Amino acid sequence: QVQLVESGGGLVQPGDSLRLSCTASGRTLSSNAMGWFRQAPGKEREFVGGITWSGGNPVYADSVKGRFTISRDNAKNTVYLQMNTLKAEDTAVYYCAARPFVVTTQIYDYQYWGQGTQVTVSS
Repeated sequence: QVQLVESGGGLVQPGDSLRLSCTASGRTLSSNAMGWFRQAPGKEREFVGGITWSGGNPVYADSVKGRFTISRDNAKNTVYLQMNTLKAEDTAVYYCAARPFVVTTQIYDYQYWGQGTQVTVSS
């Protein structure tokens, strides 16, 4: 089975940057698409962005477009979420997830999930 482990979260000030990592083991065709989601206090889990191992082509939610960048290193089985110009509204637990074929925006479409990493943006 696919195993996902996130890392890189922490406490930062508004305007700072963070890079999150998600390392996947047991990668198969069932986990070709990698998605990043986040869940803020009192809110539902939402799509942040995603990328595929096979073709790349990152996609982003409108709320983070222009500030966040998703990339992957296939040799290391790792995907990255580079977060710049962080805002207090970005505070959330960030999750890495995987599903077959292509990136989608719905949490219900993903079969594999990491345990999350906390990102707190506060002054």
